[in-house]
Amino acid sequence: MDRLAGQIGGFPSHGRLHPQVEPYDQRMVPTGDGHELHVEQSGNPDGVPVIVLHGGPGGGCSPYMRRFFDPTHYRAILFDQRGCGRSRPHASVVANTTAHLVADIETLRKVLGIGPAILFGGSWGATLALAHAQAHPESVTALVLRGVFLGMRRELDWFYAGGAARFFPDRWAGFCAPIPDSEHDDLIAAYHRRLFCDDPTRETRFAMPWLMWENALAGLDITGPGHAPPAYARTFARLENHYFFNDCFLDDGQLLRDRHRIEHLPAYVVQGRYDMICPPQSAWDLAQGWARCDLRLVPASGHALSEPRITAELVRIMDGMR
Repeated sequence: MDRLAGQIGGFPSHGRLHPQVEPYDQRMVPTGDGHELHVEQSGNPDGVPVIVLHGGPGGGCSPYMRRFFDPTHYRAILFDQRGCGRSRPHASVVANTTAHLVADIETLRKVLGIGPAILFGGSWGATLALAHAQAHPESVTALVLRGVFLGMRRELDWFYAGGAARFFPDRWAGFCAPIPDSEHDDLIAAYHRRLFCDDPTRETRFAMPWLMWENALAGLDITGPGHAPPAYARTFARLENHYFFNDCFLDDGQLLRDRHRIEHLPAYVVQGRYDMICPPQSAWDLAQGWARCDLRLVPASGHALSEPRITAELVRIMDGMR
């Protein structure tokens, strides 16, 4: 299953992103419990539907994500999950759990008149794709996943309890610095106390190192921690921390335990060999014994959607499914 194909199903593809297209539809969709989701559609209104699930939690969608899909063939549906991007209320964790997000996908399918669809998601988006497919297998035709995160305690410990720190001790020192030594035994909880202190200025101050730790490890060739607008950092950090503090609202190992519900579906998994945020072990464990799962361990690549080899492989897959 560890292969890098130059073509799939007889359709040659060079893995180049498709030209940027503008959405033909943008709207706010109410969920019925206080949230409104920003959703957009682009490409062919009569094309094969593909629902894009962004990472984070809390990352939001970007126009770049449209470019993975041939606009003559696919109907691409992008939406900002609860509390982030252009969805409202901003940075809210009220009524914001994995079950809520799974239900939101079904709400969007009904409102937009979408039949069974391909789910395309990376990192947290892969988590949500798996959770939704296992809850509603009849609404999914295929899974295209990148940088697999299964919402397991071992994965959170890797990133927030010293695993990745062994490779990036300098960046880890910056992440730990705002927190007193006495609270370093549980940094997710320590940050939680500060990101939910009802003081937006203080929350933003602690959001920045939370976000910078993740950004610094996202790409193989990233040389600095990067920067982000303070408002974005606060939203991202609050939502991500909320989910991680609550173990992603999943039983530990649930997505592996319930894989049997979706083993009839085709799945493609694109995984950076040197992904420091979501190491390849989870992608490997997900794929083992799943006959219809095509795992592609991509050399010289990290976690980010924008990594050149990751991008090319995802485009090849989507072009090959035409």
